[in-house]
Amino acid sequence: MADVVRAVVRAGIPVMGHIGLNPQRALLIGGYRKRGLTDKEREKILEDARELERAGAFSLVIEYTAADVAEEVTREVSIPTICIGSGPHCDGQVLVITDLLGLTESPPPFAKAYANLREVIVSAVRKYVEEVKSGAFPSREHYFYSHEKKSKQ
Repeated sequence: MADVVRAVVRAGIPVMGHIGLNPQRALLIGGYRKRGLTDKEREKILEDARELERAGAFSLVIEYTAADVAEEVTREVSIPTICIGSGPHCDGQVLVITDLLGLTESPPPFAKAYANLREVIVSAVRKYVEEVKSGAFPSREHYFYSHEKKSKQ
């Protein structure tokens, strides 16, 4: 991908590289699994990081990769690294908002939910459906008629 990244950067478009697990290519790379567990994978991740930096990427996302490998990448490149499920040794962290808010039914093992909004949302939608079916919603304060006085706007 270095040639593509180089061309995109030359066109004036900033590129953030993505190494380790690439979810968009999970089916091609053996599924959603931890990366960087073998020496061969470690070397490939390090080489990908170096190539992306040389190609002009302004930073790297390191996803679901062994923390020691992410730490090594962070030491070796001069551009910022952002971890997602790759330990504390990157320059920054990212967590998908739907995972953070507890909206994801089956979050990845590295995600942490800081709330359970899924439960809140499902409960609210169920109540709404129940009220629509029973006729409780909309109640009179939730609609108007054209002949009502303008003062009630």
